[in-house]
Amino acid sequence: MPCERKPMRYGHSEGHTEVCFDDTGRFIVTCGNDGDVRIWESLDDDDPKFITVGEKAYSLALKNGKLVTASSNNTVQIHTFPDGDPDGILTRFTTNATHVAFNSIGSRVAAGSSDFMVKVVEVSDSSQQKTLRGHEAPVLSVTFDPKDDFLASASCDGSVVVWNIEEQTQVISWPLLQKSNDVTNAKSLCRLAWQPGMGKFLAVPVETKVHLYERGSWDHVSTLSDDLLAQPINVVSWSPCERFLAAGCVGGLLTVWDVNSKLCVERQKHEKGFTVCSLAWHPSGSNIAYTDTEGCLGLLDGLGTSTADNNTTKQVATKNPAKDYDDLFDDDDDRLMDEGLSDTKSPAKKAVGWDDDDDDFLVPATGRVKNRGAFLDDENSLDTGSLKLGQDNDAGSSVAPAAAPAVPLRPVYEGPVPTPPQKAFQPGSTPAHLTHRFMMWNSVGIVRGYNDEQDNAIDVEFHDTAVHHAMHLTNSLGHTVADLSQEAVLLACPSTEELASKLQCLHFSSWDTNKEWMVDLPKGEDVRALCLGQGWAAVATSTLMIRLFSIGGVQRELFSLPGPVVCMAGHGEQLLVVYHRATGFDGEQALGVQLLQFSRKRRQLISGEPLPLSQKSYLSWLGFTAEGTPCYVDSDGVVRMLNRSLGNTWTPVCNTRETCKSKSDHYWVVGVHENPQQLRCIPCKGSRYPPTLPRPAVAILPFKLPLCQTTTEKGQMEEQFWRSVLFHDHYSFLSSSGYEIDEDAQNQSQKEQQELLMKMFALSCKLEREFRCVELAEMMTQNVVTLAIRYASRSRRMALAQRLSEIALEKSNQMQEEEQEEQEEEPEYSSTRRGSGYGHTDVTAGGRYSRRQNQQEEQEDEEERGEELMEEEDRQEMEPEEATETKKRVNPFAKEAGSPIKPSPTPIGKMGRANPFKVPGSGKMSASSSQPRVTNILDNMTSSKKSAQLSSSGGKPSKSPILKPLAPKPKTKTQSTLLQMAATKTANKKVQENTEPAANLQKRPDTPPPGPPAENSENKRPKTGFQLWLEENRKSILADNPDLEETDVIKEAMGRFRTLSAEERLSWTERAKGQSGDAADLKKRKRAEGGEGLENENEKAEADESSAKKKKSLDTSSKLSLFAFNRN
Repeated sequence: MPCERKPMRYGHSEGHTEVCFDDTGRFIVTCGNDGDVRIWESLDDDDPKFITVGEKAYSLALKNGKLVTASSNNTVQIHTFPDGDPDGILTRFTTNATHVAFNSIGSRVAAGSSDFMVKVVEVSDSSQQKTLRGHEAPVLSVTFDPKDDFLASASCDGSVVVWNIEEQTQVISWPLLQKSNDVTNAKSLCRLAWQPGMGKFLAVPVETKVHLYERGSWDHVSTLSDDLLAQPINVVSWSPCERFLAAGCVGGLLTVWDVNSKLCVERQKHEKGFTVCSLAWHPSGSNIAYTDTEGCLGLLDGLGTSTADNNTTKQVATKNPAKDYDDLFDDDDDRLMDEGLSDTKSPAKKAVGWDDDDDDFLVPATGRVKNRGAFLDDENSLDTGSLKLGQDNDAGSSVAPAAAPAVPLRPVYEGPVPTPPQKAFQPGSTPAHLTHRFMMWNSVGIVRGYNDEQDNAIDVEFHDTAVHHAMHLTNSLGHTVADLSQEAVLLACPSTEELASKLQCLHFSSWDTNKEWMVDLPKGEDVRALCLGQGWAAVATSTLMIRLFSIGGVQRELFSLPGPVVCMAGHGEQLLVVYHRATGFDGEQALGVQLLQFSRKRRQLISGEPLPLSQKSYLSWLGFTAEGTPCYVDSDGVVRMLNRSLGNTWTPVCNTRETCKSKSDHYWVVGVHENPQQLRCIPCKGSRYPPTLPRPAVAILPFKLPLCQTTTEKGQMEEQFWRSVLFHDHYSFLSSSGYEIDEDAQNQSQKEQQELLMKMFALSCKLEREFRCVELAEMMTQNVVTLAIRYASRSRRMALAQRLSEIALEKSNQMQEEEQEEQEEEPEYSSTRRGSGYGHTDVTAGGRYSRRQNQQEEQEDEEERGEELMEEEDRQEMEPEEATETKKRVNPFAKEAGSPIKPSPTPIGKMGRANPFKVPGSGKMSASSSQPRVTNILDNMTSSKKSAQLSSSGGKPSKSPILKPLAPKPKTKTQSTLLQMAATKTANKKVQENTEPAANLQKRPDTPPPGPPAENSENKRPKTGFQLWLEENRKSILADNPDLEETDVIKEAMGRFRTLSAEERLSWTERAKGQSGDAADLKKRKRAEGGEGLENENEKAEADESSAKKKKSLDTSSKLSLFAFNRN
């Protein structure tokens, strides 16, 4: 017998309206667009009680005398029922909540919101909240599992997700719905409903059908449909007896199904055809209250009669033994034959809906015939029989005992759950379901896609309009993926039933008139990802293949991938591909990565190694830095970069989550730069990606390696050092790949690293960590080790200085071996230099060569900077703030703009750069030739900031300063340092007429040959009084003691000088100062009269040779003790 449809009555103002019954069924409660909650005693109640909860009320739920509402002030409030007293705010969102629901016992409330989040809140203590994140669009509805383990939610992103409440993780996600950007634009509200009691089925309205999913296995086991349903189902609701499911549609149709037989038992049409937006069963199951989008309330009464009739029919069938066989097939059909039943449009089925009183008798008969026919079908017989075995227990059929022995065939699996594989995406793009989206945002420009009622178009905009002007393209083919480079725009569309998947390229940098080409992929093959490089394009397809094209459209190589592609990126000659290498478990993605280089020698740099991700995260961006180093970002905001110097490992360089103010905020990465160190990204408030309008602003985040204890001075310097090493590693890669590199920037980075090492060395010295000092010295260059030796000896750490001198010796030997190897290999390298338009001059060895030459040229600069650092240490202790904020403080190693140190008036470059590997004169090479190299560097370590400012190229620099440490005794004659060798060419040209002293150079390896003019003259200390005294009295000392060694001469001189009276010593000091003043005057004169400089240099060379003819070496320890002695 059909139910009675009561006339509708006005309840609220026009708009979305919701309805529910209280626990007893005495009251009908509604809420609507006017912000009121109305409590009706019956449909005829002319004066219902009302509670105002806000400007608008979007949803309500009622249980245990607690009324929960979602209102327009972004809150979920609680009121007492039926009194309507406010009882506080349960939770807040950043936008309005869209749906609220109680769990079965009324202890928790779930709320979904337009800010993409779902919250589960304890009613007794609202601070106990769980937030479920993962939807990418506003949430449409939420519903609790009756056992309180799971929660299901539907969203405008098209997904229906089941969540594990305690773990706050997604159990499963089904892409079932049509995507939209807001609840108001959604075709259906998709109000989910979980079967009460055991919660066996989850009902999901999908278009004009209702899908039933089984709890636990999450299999789609059944579909409820009706031929008269032409518009989407908006809302579903289970009867309290768990047997019937009611549905309300957009067109106003109300349908009730018997879930066991999957047949429609009731249909009613809204009297005006308005959309039904809420349904509620009376606790007795006898009637259904419903509301529409016009704010009206209606009632279907008398459902209990037809329900009871069906129940009795079922009971008669189960009591009659002759019907057991038929019932078995009925239950089969409940779960397994749903597809056949729902899709078959048979007249018998249509008869169910006709307004005949005999309908109820037709229902079981038709169902049975259909079931039997489906079961006897050959194709289905095996599957149905095997699948049925484990399912009869819950069906309530009369043959449950018969199925019991078969339970072990389907054991419950409790192991790790496979993770749904991440779908392919284009880095720098927003989701494809959005009507306005970014198809690509990279360092070249932005590609926007518009797909709305007015327009289906693509806009291309360039950051630098000099590359190309902006373009507007009509998107008639429906392109969904894009990439942009300095040469072209690459677009691709998926295939349809009629058309193949197409690849379209706009080659705007082409010099001919045809700037566009298009390729159709083979049938059944779809573009999944694409990218552009320098002169090539790559496309990954659904057949696990990568196809390469030239930028002009020539098909090139193709190769297969080991798994489905996730995304790709290209830069220059490099192609980076990430794909699924296996199935991940428990929320992890198992991704592999390949890095290929399409240079002259095609090679695979990374071949399928696993890609490291944060726990339970997925890949969100992949690309290259502007300098060509691969890097990627995962969904946890961790940025990782390829460390080529550590065997192609991935190093985390930044965590964007650390700078997010809220958990729902994210950074959307658009580019990475190594020099300067910048992570370019767009802040997204409450979202993972930005909207196209208004135009998002790009923020710049700094990099920070996750080293330990970065709040301490030591930790900060370590982090800065290793970050500098990692971010300047690209120089060696570019150099080895044949590109020209910025040598100034490279040298600057090396200086920066050496400064940091020296600061860490000084800090370790203060902390008396001498072993740590030696470890740091191992990482220094040879020049900086000499500064460390000087620092250690000034700090009275002679044991440390001794160890450092051994390290300096090792480094010297190492450098010399490398030089010899390079000399042998040099012709070979020069012949392999590339002439393909990159304009570079150095390859691997050449790069090292030029780098070392620059180091030699800047040796004096480093020593001066080291002196300045030590002077600063002497004056005041370095404060921790100064050490940590290295960028803000003045760099102690850098020369000031007004520094008195001037470049040489006659630079070496004018005469051609000397070959530093050339042995001067007829000097003999020997195994121990590296010893004087250390010695000579040590010899020059007496300069200081003070003396550098007073020194000049004039005067009579004929003698070397007193107490200058001399070389240890060499076993054989040796060569000079690289620096001095590089300068011999210059010096020899200037003293050609002075051949006698030049010849003597080879006889006296201990005497340093003259260096470049300005460096040797201007960087020397002013003479001391003792030096002047020694110059004048050396002959008399040697006359008295002809057999004295050089060391003994100095000791004897020191003794005699001390015996002089104070006045005499003072007069010698005054004379020395006067000479340095003369030197300053001479320096000025020298600038005016360039010629005099040469004569002064010649005098200096002669004096050097005559003054030190018989000098002998000291051993290392006495030399170092002399450093410590001479504090001035």
